[in-house]
Amino acid sequence: MKRIILIVMDSVGVGELPDADKYGDSGSDTLGNIARAVNGLYLPNLERLGLGNIHDIQGVLPQKEPLGCYGKAAEVSPGKDTTTGHWEIAGVIMDKPFPVYPDGFPNEIISEFEDRIGTKILGNYPASGTEIIKELGQQHVKTGYPIVYTSADSVFQIAAHEDVIPISRLYEICRIAREILKGEHAAARVIARPFVGKADSFIRTSNRRDFSLEPPRKTMLDVLKYSGFEVKAVGKIDDIFTGRGITESNHALGNDACQDAIIEFMKMGFSGLIFANLVDFDMQFGHRNNAEGYADALHRMDTWIPELMSLINHDDIVIFTADHGCDPTTESTDHSREYIPILIYGNNIKRGVDIGTRSTFADIAATIMDYFCLESQGFGKSFLKKIIND
Repeated sequence: MKRIILIVMDSVGVGELPDADKYGDSGSDTLGNIARAVNGLYLPNLERLGLGNIHDIQGVLPQKEPLGCYGKAAEVSPGKDTTTGHWEIAGVIMDKPFPVYPDGFPNEIISEFEDRIGTKILGNYPASGTEIIKELGQQHVKTGYPIVYTSADSVFQIAAHEDVIPISRLYEICRIAREILKGEHAAARVIARPFVGKADSFIRTSNRRDFSLEPPRKTMLDVLKYSGFEVKAVGKIDDIFTGRGITESNHALGNDACQDAIIEFMKMGFSGLIFANLVDFDMQFGHRNNAEGYADALHRMDTWIPELMSLINHDDIVIFTADHGCDPTTESTDHSREYIPILIYGNNIKRGVDIGTRSTFADIAATIMDYFCLESQGFGKSFLKKIIND
């Protein structure tokens, strides 16, 4: 019974990529800058696995004999968004970036969207999700018009008060937007952003939902599923891959719920992959420039790791990684173009092997395919032989 537990710590980047300046991200260093901002992180379990051997992180020391293998990876695909990062982890490298809309969406998109949903919209400009509901929330409640906004990422976001536009209707109009956004305007994600409360105290709820494009090529998930392995998705993974290549999903909301879902899947007997996204680092803290909250969330996850480790079978491999950065110490509230960490642990995994700086996130997919004796899709290079005991 061979299993890999792949955990994406959403936005936990480890320093700017060489081309970060092209994305306005010079100086971004999510983990490093958070550690400096809070006068040191306390992450003893990640430290023992080798996190401090990857990057200079105040409070997280390098280990002479880490329990895990460690390294980092660069992103080959253009962009710094969730979809691009996860797709590359799964073996799909993009040759061009998704479209972005620094001036809002063009009239032809908005006009068709308004016609299809039968109402006008508010907004249509780049904004922080928490700020735009402060700016337009009262007007939305009065008019019933949904709030449309974007960011530096390729996203068409729709915010609505749950008492004004019910969740089912919000998801419906998101699906309409997804149908419209194609061709040159094929934005990576349409995101439902529901909120509740009254004026001056609007709060976004956990009923967020992502409506992504379908991957253009086979991913490792497709190959695993159709080779007879289980692919169990946790959190927003099923949204990112439009349900493709997934055999079972727990769309848990928030880090704690996702960690519980991982544990429940690990208690099952199966061969295959658990693929999880821990979204709170990015959604709750990175985008809100909350370094202290980000640090607390990292510590909370770190305290959960012993429970995870207690359930590891002989042939299980745990991989901790990320999909991009989102440095909360910079002026920007957007994602940052950064290296991602790779920490690998298992009972049959060597200790303290430095896998180096991988040239693409797709090396993770190639390694997973190699572990299950399957052919990769031609992207990425497996590091399995470096880390596994003979």
